[in-house]
Amino acid sequence: MPPTLASLVHHSALKLTVRAGEGRLETPVRWAHVSELADPVPYMEGGELLLITAMTLNAEDPEAMRRYVKRLTGAGVVGLGFAVGVNYEDIPEALVTAAEEEGLPLLEVPRRTPFLAISKAVSAAIAADQYRSVTAGFEAQRELTRAALNGDGPGDLLARLAAHVNGWAALYDASGAVVASAPDWAARRAARLTPDVERLRERPTPASAVVGGADDRVELQSLGAGRRARGALAVGTAAPLGTAERYAVHSAIALLTLTTERSRSLQAVEQRLGAAVLRMLLAGQPDHARAVAGDLYNGLLDAPFRILIAEAAGPAVLQELADALETGASRAGETVLAVPDGERLVVLAADEGAVVEAVAAYAEVVEGRRGSSDSAPEDDEVVIGQSAPAGPIATASAYKQAEQALAVARRRRRVLVEHDELAAGSVLPLLADDAVRAFADGMLRALYEHDAKGRGDLVASLRAWLSHHGQWDAAAADLGVHRHTLRYRMRRVEEILGRSLDDPDARMELWLALKVTSQPS
Repeated sequence: MPPTLASLVHHSALKLTVRAGEGRLETPVRWAHVSELADPVPYMEGGELLLITAMTLNAEDPEAMRRYVKRLTGAGVVGLGFAVGVNYEDIPEALVTAAEEEGLPLLEVPRRTPFLAISKAVSAAIAADQYRSVTAGFEAQRELTRAALNGDGPGDLLARLAAHVNGWAALYDASGAVVASAPDWAARRAARLTPDVERLRERPTPASAVVGGADDRVELQSLGAGRRARGALAVGTAAPLGTAERYAVHSAIALLTLTTERSRSLQAVEQRLGAAVLRMLLAGQPDHARAVAGDLYNGLLDAPFRILIAEAAGPAVLQELADALETGASRAGETVLAVPDGERLVVLAADEGAVVEAVAAYAEVVEGRRGSSDSAPEDDEVVIGQSAPAGPIATASAYKQAEQALAVARRRRRVLVEHDELAAGSVLPLLADDAVRAFADGMLRALYEHDAKGRGDLVASLRAWLSHHGQWDAAAADLGVHRHTLRYRMRRVEEILGRSLDDPDARMELWLALKVTSQPS
């Protein structure tokens, strides 16, 4: 600890006596300063023990002493040392009363104790405290380094850091999710800081912020060597960090940054390996893919998986999606194969696993950001297609399914479309674009024009006849006309369109045209 007024009073060689302010003797002393100026405040920084003989002060004037002491306390002076036997044989009562009123510790310095001895004592105590802090900091650095090298993840490092700062510590990944914390109870406290971590992530590295209240002060530090943060460290303490604690935190930041950057290098290698595995699977070579995958991806190939293809307006959006997938996988201890491909990200993930769930959650968040708008902002444009479950042999088919779902997502302005939806739904939404509507309108225009002149209801008759699969009686009953009337109308349809209703292709095209034109535009 730094020297305090109490430690100076207890210093046997100084022989100091407390005359006022006994309740504030535990205040730390930053320096001892001698000044005989009537107003030394402009030269004070705060935290000083001011040593005087009152050569230029009227120390017996109560009003002058009140002003003098008030100025000192306002400037942050922590104590006043008065040398007796120089200009005054005893400390004047006016000064003692003023010090008591302001609560300023007033120390009587005997004539045989030079001010230099007090300054040396303060300087020696400060140097000893700094030495202890540096030594403790280096010891913390050694312990944290050993913890970082043991290969058991960041948990041990955070536990040692929390012990050194007498508080708690938490590590966040690039998405702002809590990866590890110490002690265990800190996980819930750390999770509440996710919005603050997300704001910190938006700033160029290195970045820091202080949040929380007086009894729970939290320092946030970004991690990463590039401009974009790869994670964040939170350190919670009951008071501001001291020198030794600051050394420990800085060491933890350096070690976690090195770990993060090393993880990025390993991730790049894994991506190249994953790209090779994916190419072999798409080429119909599952055995070769398994041989290359080794222990890294073989577990993923042993169970049903899904392929996801994502397209985004820019790399930042793809990176955001990749971070969400990585977070989901790391939390569940799940393997994921993610391969960047230009403006695309191709993902192979376990069916019904955490990554698939993370994609669905991410899509929901993006849809929520868009609100009721029919189109996404340029910086939020992302579409994802997801295949049905497949195995290594069917990878090429799953890839095509993902591309088909991606095309539908793009057409429907949706973030995520699963191929299962296409099989379970209707084909009509797939035809709802301008080209198909134009084809349908052109095919049926002559019939609509005929009906508009009041010469019959050919469109409704055609719809009823087709919906009843060409059954005359059922269609006529539905329309409320005689079947001969319906036969006449169908002959008119054939004459106007120049198409035979006996042709199954003609019936199919007419039915789709009727359905498309009945859909809302």
